[in-house]
Amino acid sequence: MTKEALGPDGLPGHDYFLDAVNHIDEAVTNKTIALGAAKGIVYSLVETLGAMVGDPDLPEHLKSGYMGALDMAVELESKLMK
Repeated sequence: MTKEALGPDGLPGHDYFLDAVNHIDEAVTNKTIALGAAKGIVYSLVETLGAMVGDPDLPEHLKSGYMGALDMAVELESKLMK
């Protein structure tokens, strides 16, 4: 199965953000990324997803998927700050 870069609405699917969060989490666990770099990337993901979720024109089906990815990113951000 191949993933489309953007959906028909021109936005990336929430699975891309979930994959990014999981990839950073694994890289931190395996110590294949500097902690500061991981924090910066996760911060950017949280900010991006927060802006997307806050968009009043975002369709509800996308909003719920992005909210799940945002929740995971916030959890990872908290884990990295410890």
